[in-house]
Formats: sequence, structure tokens, C-alpha cells
Amino acid sequence: MSKVTVFGAGQWGSTMAQVLSDAGNHVLMWGRDQAVIDEINKSRTNSKYLDNSILPNGISATTNLTDAFEYSSIYVLAVPAQSLRENLKAWKNLAAPNALFISTLKGIEVSTQLRMSQIIQDVMETDNVAIITGPNLANELILRQPAGAVVAAHTNIIAEKTVKLFATPYYRVYTSVDVLGCEFAGAIKSIIALAVGMSIGMGFGENTQAMVITRGLNEVARLSAAHGADPLSSAGLAGMGDLVASCGSPLSRNRTFGEVLGRSGSMATAREQVAKTVEGVASSSAVLQIAKNVGIEVPVIEAVADVCAGTLTPMQAFDRLMEITTRGENFIR
Repeated sequence: MSKVTVFGAGQWGSTMAQVLSDAGNHVLMWGRDQAVIDEINKSRTNSKYLDNSILPNGISATTNLTDAFEYSSIYVLAVPAQSLRENLKAWKNLAAPNALFISTLKGIEVSTQLRMSQIIQDVMETDNVAIITGPNLANELILRQPAGAVVAAHTNIIAEKTVKLFATPYYRVYTSVDVLGCEFAGAIKSIIALAVGMSIGMGFGENTQAMVITRGLNEVARLSAAHGADPLSSAGLAGMGDLVASCGSPLSRNRTFGEVLGRSGSMATAREQVAKTVEGVASSSAVLQIAKNVGIEVPVIEAVADVCAGTLTPMQAFDRLMEITTRGENFIR
């Protein structure tokens, strides 16, 4: 049993806090919204993000950063990906020596094209970092429905330590040392889910969705292999598993955003109707640049990035995808 601090009191941070508590840990959540924090402490609920779900008694919450960092030396990060660097810079002097940082974030920093674990290493000057990723829709996981995930770290020792923090009867967690491959897969699946959502919004059916998902997975694998990661990580929970959940479920905010975008053809309308963080929108341009840096063609990712940039309509993006010259199909070539 360990003490764990979760940074982020939104839907995902609250869900992670429940998993950690159910795994036998004492959990302190940190958040900025005093009303949310008070409700968690008083009623065990977080109605702004979790409807009527009741959080375990082993969870408490605070808005005080000093208290949050002093509570534990295990820090689970559940803040928006694009604000991670800013937050870490503000928090650096509060962190305990040799603390373990666990990223639950799926994204690529737009300004630097860095992955979340790289940002943690850069700002906090530590290699004591792990990530947890996989097909984990918060709306289902909060109900304790069976789910799987992958913990990736640079060493098996860190990965196995992290697995023990999260493992519960309903949450099956595997280990990996392919941090790069798992992070790429988690970030890129959001972009592919946007493309699938657009196809649904335009009225296309299962054939189109299957094509986008499969060719999107191919882009994940090729981009990972080009950076020295194991392309087969893309076939596991971090890759194909997350793609299936994010592309197949109406609970996925990336797919939902894509559907509105496909129906309306308007980024402004989609932003207005889906008022949550949609990481695929922010990450698409960064992932496209990463691919260009190593000379990898990623037509699905590029199409989404161009739609998000306003240079293509969703229909023009799919027309362009269908005009690309085909060649022998191969998982990583």
C-alpha cells in the first residue's frame, strides 16, 4: 500500500484516483476548482465530470500544491497534455527527491514535438518516469468495467513498481519498456479517431472506418519503427487496443469531435459543441512534423492535420486519401 498524489481532478484524474484507491493505495487528488475539491471531500462525488459516480472513501482532495507534493513521492499526472510543461515548471521546486512521475497523458507537445515522458525528463531532470496507456474510456472505467492497460518505463523495475500501484480485479495492467512506441501509439490514436469521426459525420459506413483504422495503425507502426521503437507495440493494448476503443465508441471525445466536424465542415462549430480537451486536434500538426522529420508518409495523419488547420474540408481530405497511389500492403513498410 502506497500514498499517491493525482494531479488533476477532472474526469480522467478522478477515474485514475478511483483505480489507485481500489488497488489499495491512499490517494490525494489535487485540482484548481475549489468547488470540485469540496464536493469530493464532502460527498465523495464529482458531479461536474462523473455524474452520479461515488468515489472511494480512501480518496481525499486539495487545492493546496504544497500539501499535494508533501503527501507522497509518487505523482500521477492527469492534466491536459499541452499544459504539462507549464505546470511542471511551476511545480519543480515542490517535488520530493527521487519522486516517481507517472504520465497518464496522450499527446505530443505542439511547440517542441516532444512526448509527455520527454517533457517530464526535461523539466524535472529525472529518469524516474513511467507512462500508463491503453483503451481506457473514463466513462466505462469509473463503472469498474473490465479493462486493460500498459505501463511503459525505461526499466522493468520502474514498470513493475507502477503496475502494482494500479492493478485491480477489473484493471489488468501489463508492462513494457517500449516507452516511445507506447507513447506514439497513444498520441496518434487520437488523430485517427478524429478521421473516423469525420467519416461517420459525413455518413460513411463500416468499410470506410475499417480502412481508416487499419491504415492509421500502419502509420503508427511505421512512424514508431522509424524512431527505433518496436512496431509490434502498435498491435497491442497501447496501439490497436486504444484505436478500437477510441474509434469505435461514441464516448470518445476525439471521435465525437470528428463527427461534428464531418457533419458541419466547421472547426468552429466542432469546438463549440465539444467543449472538452480534444488532444488529437492539438497533436495532429506536431505528429505530422515528426513524420516529415524522418521522411515517413502519413496520409491519414496529414489529412486530419490539414482539416484542423483549415486548409481542407473533411470531404476534400477523404477525396485526397482515395487518390493516393496504392502499393503492396505491409505492416511497417
